[in-house]
Amino acid sequence: MAAELVGIGIDLVDIARAEEMLARFGTRALNRLLTAEERAYVSSMGRPATHVAARIAAKEAAFKALQALPDADSVSWQHLEVTRGHGGRPGMRLHGLAALLAVRHGPLTIHLSLTHSELSAAAVAVLMKG
Repeated sequence: MAAELVGIGIDLVDIARAEEMLARFGTRALNRLLTAEERAYVSSMGRPATHVAARIAAKEAAFKALQALPDADSVSWQHLEVTRGHGGRPGMRLHGLAALLAVRHGPLTIHLSLTHSELSAAAVAVLMKG
């Protein structure tokens, strides 16, 4: 079975905005936006806001890619988890509604690319079937 492109998403987040959010809302924002594993990872980094921004961009990009599916507008922050694979390669683990949609309309996989500079973090998510 050949792989089929289902959806694409892209997002860009200013790291300064992530820093402001963390300064203002701290743990409350992290708990809302990130899974426990993601929170542990970003907290271990020298400049957590850079990695928070990258994860926000990744989740927004994945959410956009998922919008090709019916009922995907209810996918939440906690349904999408950015992972690190071999060599630090980013991946996306699906939970809750996102996982259900991936089974119902799939099998679906989200391929993820992340990048950041001193000023911004960006992500591209590609939703594939097969």
